[in-house]
Amino acid sequence: MKLGIVTPVVTRLPRAHAAWEETAGIDEVARLAVEAERLGYHHLTCSEHVALPRDVVETRGGTYWDPLPVFGYLAARTSTIRFATHVLVLGYHHPLAVAKRYGPLDRVSAGRLILGVGVGSLREEFELLDAEFDGRGPRGDDAIRALRASLGMLEPAYHGEHYAYDGFVVDPCALQPRVPIWVGGRTARSLRRAVELADGWAPFGLARGDLGDLIARVRDTEAWTARAALPDAPPFELVLQNEHPFDPGADPGRVRDATARLAESGATTLNVRFVHHSLDHYLEQLAAMRELVP
Repeated sequence: MKLGIVTPVVTRLPRAHAAWEETAGIDEVARLAVEAERLGYHHLTCSEHVALPRDVVETRGGTYWDPLPVFGYLAARTSTIRFATHVLVLGYHHPLAVAKRYGPLDRVSAGRLILGVGVGSLREEFELLDAEFDGRGPRGDDAIRALRASLGMLEPAYHGEHYAYDGFVVDPCALQPRVPIWVGGRTARSLRRAVELADGWAPFGLARGDLGDLIARVRDTEAWTARAALPDAPPFELVLQNEHPFDPGADPGRVRDATARLAESGATTLNVRFVHHSLDHYLEQLAAMRELVP
């Protein structure tokens, strides 16, 4: 099982972050990225919000560092760990704008980009950005198809229901011929979207029982069967997140059992959140978790 981390500091959720994160900056994030890479972690995450209404900050948090500068900085400090946007909101961007911004990131990081995407749920932010909220699901589906046709292409061409273009040059483009695309979300529709259009599903905010039910339902669909039958399809990633923060240093048995249950649910990769009280404690937890999951 691959291990990734829900990166502290760059996203701070109410009542779910540690006090040290409030004064930490990019140097602390770089230090944990370097250590995570040394320990063999697969990826780091960084999420996207442009601006949040004041009245939702209490529930969603207000601190969201933009993935592009964060990952650009970390790419210069590391060499193997991958960078997963978790997630970019598809409706906020034209697909070619994403290709233009994140293609060079993939190139300067030597092909380490994972593009996590979602359709979004915050109507006020859509309206602020003059983006269409209603119909964001079908528009997001079309955007994923457009991204698949465009990432890594100097002269991308796509003709879909909502996006259509050709005759343009996007240079530089992504280095990877097929940038992995993960779909975030917490609904059966988001999982079906991932199975039909992407390379993985990275849900958040779901209890293990709910995850198991959704995965079982989708595994009974024609889309899952059709994907499994494709001879050249890459393995589908189920990128699951621990419901409660892990404390591998203090309670390795419970963490080992919880990890095993997530594996039983089908997880191929974990997005791990830790109990941590300082940067040094976080680094200790990284090492302790790695001992539990070689």
